[in-house]
Amino acid sequence: MSMRLTCDVVVIGAGMAGAACALYASRAGLDVVVVDRGPVAGGTTGAGEGNLLVSDKEPGPELELALLSGRLWTGLAGELGDRIEYEPKGGVVVAADPEGLAALERFTAGQRAAGVTAENVGADQLRELEPHLAPGLAGGVHYPQDAQVMPTLAAAHLVRASGARLSTGRTVTEVLRGADGAVRGVRTDHGDIHAPAVVNAAGTWGGEVAALAGVHLPVLPRRGFVLVTEPLPRRVRHKVYAADYVADVASDSAALQTSPVVEGTAAGPVLIGASRERVGFDRSFSLPAVRALAAGATRLFPFLSGVGAMRTYLGFRPYLPDHLPAIGPDPRVPGLLHACGHEGAGIGLATGTGQLIAQVLSGKNPELDLTPFRPERFGEEAV
Repeated sequence: MSMRLTCDVVVIGAGMAGAACALYASRAGLDVVVVDRGPVAGGTTGAGEGNLLVSDKEPGPELELALLSGRLWTGLAGELGDRIEYEPKGGVVVAADPEGLAALERFTAGQRAAGVTAENVGADQLRELEPHLAPGLAGGVHYPQDAQVMPTLAAAHLVRASGARLSTGRTVTEVLRGADGAVRGVRTDHGDIHAPAVVNAAGTWGGEVAALAGVHLPVLPRRGFVLVTEPLPRRVRHKVYAADYVADVASDSAALQTSPVVEGTAAGPVLIGASRERVGFDRSFSLPAVRALAAGATRLFPFLSGVGAMRTYLGFRPYLPDHLPAIGPDPRVPGLLHACGHEGAGIGLATGTGQLIAQVLSGKNPELDLTPFRPERFGEEAV
């Protein structure tokens, strides 16, 4: 059935970023429609672990966004309670040798200066935080600000709390523009939605949506697997990962990279990551990737060698070449805003992103400088 709707802003994408944009735009008094070709959290959000991290961010704009987002998540946790399974479990980053520990502590010193709470942990203290860690580690850092949500639940409850009109199973085929080039809404396979503003929160498909508006945004998919164990009594208390994970996140390599990331869940299974590789949207199973995940996890927690794997799943992180998301208005198309390209940090950074987008939409000065996130920074290519 063909429909024609009118609103203040159309948000394309019902993942976590789109849900947060809808929530804060609605709270700013705007009439919002969220449209997605699939269900809520049907893309990258539904394949995520739900991490809300500051521990893996170096000082700079992404860390500033993470700190803002963390404060907003804490507020939402107070509103939504157990419905989003918010868990302020904290993170523990460990180093295998003295050289790695020295590098980690240098990294941490810069984070502290930027407002992160980070506590050095000696080798003899690691077992107090995580009794089942492997012996012989050089030490680590405890990050009490790290937290976790259940991403599909969180996205669904943010959309519900927003009061926005939700239109799923509806594919955007065109960004409508007037004679002056400004946004006039979107065309979908079920009719047009008219609005003076469109937010591209399409995640890994953000480049395709940008192209519908005639602009270039080089979002690429970066595939990652997660290994899920059988349910266990809680034996991993924090999100625990090896210090080299930070370097892997910042790498530009397209090849397979893995570094051990292990965390328990309220439901019992242990989640094991993290792998990264650029293989397009190839959804085929990778035995080398999953084997590397298992090997890395058992190095950190030897007891996992006797634990059964229940399943694996994969997702595609929306990667931009400089590892920063695109957030804010696009000067090439008046009325078009972007909120995508967060790579593996989108769950954690969504709330801050949504608030910044809402501030722009409502004519306020955004509380963070959007210059590092400007969508036109990559230049133009044919679209």
